[in-house]
Order: sequence, then structure tokens, then C-alpha cells
Amino acid sequence: MSAATETPPRARPRPSASARTSAAARTSTWSRTSATGRALLVTVLTTGVTTFMFLPLLALHLSATGIPVGRVGLLIGLLALCGQGFSPMSGLLVDRVGARATTTAGFACRVAGYLLIAAGGPALVPGIAAVGIGGSLLVLSVKARLLTEAAAHDDTRGMLALRSTFANVGVVLGPALGAVAYPLGFRTILAAAVLSHLVLGFHLTFRTRDEAGEEADDEPATSDPLPTSDPLPTSDPLPASDPLPAADRRPTPERAAVGRRGPVLLFLAAVAYWAVYSQLNAVIPLAARTLTGSAAAVSVVFTLNGALVLLCQYTLLRRFLGHLPPRTLLTTGFVAFALAYLALLPHAGWLSLLLFTVPATLAEMLIGPSLDELAVTTAPRRRTGRALGLLGLAGAVGSPLGAALGTHLLQSLHGGPGVWLTVTATATLAAGLCLLLPRTAR
Repeated sequence: MSAATETPPRARPRPSASARTSAAARTSTWSRTSATGRALLVTVLTTGVTTFMFLPLLALHLSATGIPVGRVGLLIGLLALCGQGFSPMSGLLVDRVGARATTTAGFACRVAGYLLIAAGGPALVPGIAAVGIGGSLLVLSVKARLLTEAAAHDDTRGMLALRSTFANVGVVLGPALGAVAYPLGFRTILAAAVLSHLVLGFHLTFRTRDEAGEEADDEPATSDPLPTSDPLPTSDPLPASDPLPAADRRPTPERAAVGRRGPVLLFLAAVAYWAVYSQLNAVIPLAARTLTGSAAAVSVVFTLNGALVLLCQYTLLRRFLGHLPPRTLLTTGFVAFALAYLALLPHAGWLSLLLFTVPATLAEMLIGPSLDELAVTTAPRRRTGRALGLLGLAGAVGSPLGAALGTHLLQSLHGGPGVWLTVTATATLAAGLCLLLPRTAR
């Protein structure tokens, strides 16, 4: 091409949103992630492994030290309460002091907690509380930093799916490694957790740089933290040449009402999700034993569940369902939950259990990342941490509520079909609630 006919660089047309989306779909999220983003994903994996090396064996360790069973239950509950209940404060810290500083605080808090648990005695209660609070700080701050990285590449959904995959690797490997290390002593597991947290904390504090976050901080205050050409919108976006006059684009009472009810509806959907999901830990182990006559049947459920999530979640969300809005995925996930619990009605032994596991796993794969995506894409500027913290609070409300109600129904109805019909009705109502979520991002 001659110089006379060559298009000047500034005159070259910018690729359309669909073209950029198509190009992104052909490139994996990991390959597009910076060194800092990859370190954060490794942090998700490592903290997941150490947490699940430590958590399943904590009750055994506490009992072995002579603590009564009732107090052991209270201490385990304190860990869960501090982990999820502190989420709103963690989100506020992410927004106020920054995700990077919150990550450092999370590592420090967890290291101190593990050391206090190792000391035992009067230090046990503050140690368990510190581990829970530190976990809350780490989860929200690392997630916020990964989402900032993903927003720079228009790949929010891919990053959420990849983060979930790394977390689930930790869930699968952690208990196995914990069982191998436990004969060496519980303090060996605590030492591994402390060492890994010190190394990761030092690296993420002093050796990495959040380039995406720094670029975002240089933008004018009026800019949106998420790209306007997000290939994964919460609704059908308006065309670039919006034909509406300026007066019609101004906020109206109806649009303001939609903006106000969105977070409330999302919080209720998250509470419903955790209430239904908690049945996997509270009711399904007992039902699996009744259905099959084997106490090990629930291990098959969790093994199959973990394998499907690891193998399918990232590919499913990023490549096959990447064009669907998160509200649709959220609704589909609750419908899958309803179908899963309906599969237990025939009481057909192993067949019912396997037919339950597949749609229940599909629901888990769709709902969790979609809740995060909706929280992020609908949150006001610089309130991403608080939006994610609200979802953590929903887990603190929904999990114990669902577990208590599920076991109460199982006992009062003697394991009859009323238990599964109740859970199915709850999932169906939640699916209907998701349809009321606003179609447009705030």
C-alpha cells in the first residue's frame, strides 16, 4: 500500500464491541492476566488449600485437647461468623483504604490467628476470630483486585469463573493434604499455613504492582470503573448512537426506584442461594445415607460435584454461556436447583442421588459467579467492595438459616417428600425473584 492511500493511524476504525468480545473469547483469561493477577489467582489456590487442610481437622484438634463437644461447636461457629459476618466491614475497607492494603491486613490477621491457635489456652478464641476476619479481608480484597484486572480486559465473567476454579482446586486438595499431614501433628498444618501466608503476603505487598488499578485511579472522577463496552452486560445495552434526547436519558422516579430495589433484590437472591446451598452440608448427607444405605454415599456426591465444577465451570461460563446476561444465568441456576431437589422425590436410591448431583452442581456453577458479576456491574463507582461485602453478609444470614430450617423439616417430617417440595418451592420463588432484578446497570 502506498503512503498516499495508507490510512493514518488516528483514522483507523476502532474494533467494535462484538469484535473485541470475539477476540477475547479466543484467548484464555489466564494468558491475558498480568503477573500480579496470576499471583492473586495462586493466592486463591494456596489459601484455599491451607484453609481446607486446617478447617476439617479443627474440631478433632479441639476435642483432643479436652475441650467439651458443645464448646467445640461454638468455636467452629465463631470461625464461620467472623468469616462471613465481617464481610460488610471488609468491603468498606476495600473501598476506603484500597484492596492492596486490605490484602496485606488479611494476611497479617490470619498469620496472627494461626499462631494464637497454636498457642492454645486463652489465646484460642481470639485466634479463631482472627483467622475468620483475616479470611474475610483476603477473599474480598483479592476478588476486588482480580475484578479490576478483568475490567481492563473486558473479561469479568471469565475472571470470576477462573477464580472459582482455583478456589475449588483448594477445596478438593486441602482435605486430602490435611489428612496426610495430620499424623505429623496439627501444628504442622498451622506451620504450613503461616509459612505460605508470609510468602504470599510479602510477594503481593512488596513485589507486585496493580497496573490496572493504577491506570483506573488516573482516570477522571466521572469515568465508570467498568468498561462501557463490557461483552457481558446485565441487559441489552443501548446502541452507541442513542436516539433518545438528553431529557429522556435523565434519571426518572421509575429508574431511581429500579436502582434502589436492585441491591435489595440481589441480597434476597443471595440469601436464598445460601439457604438452598446449605442443604448440601446439612440435609443431603443424611438423605444420601437413607437413599443408598451407605454412609459413604455423600462422598460420591461431593467428589462428583467437585470434579464437574473443576472441569466445566470456566469453559461453560466463558465460552458457551458468555453471551447471556447474568440475570438469565441466575434464574437458570435456581431452576436447576429446583429440578435437583425434585429428583429426590422418587426415592430411587443411587439413581435419585446421581440425578440430584448434576443439576445441583450446574446451579452452583451458574449462581455464585453471576451474583458476583451482578454486584460488581450494578454497584456505584468505588463501592465494589461494599457490594461484594453485602453478598458475604447474605451468606452469613442464609447458610445458618437454611441449615436450621432444613434439619428441622427433616426431623419433623421424618424425611418425607415435604422436605424436598419445600426446598424446591424456595428455589422456584428465588428464580421468580431474579426476574424482577433490574435489566439495566446503575
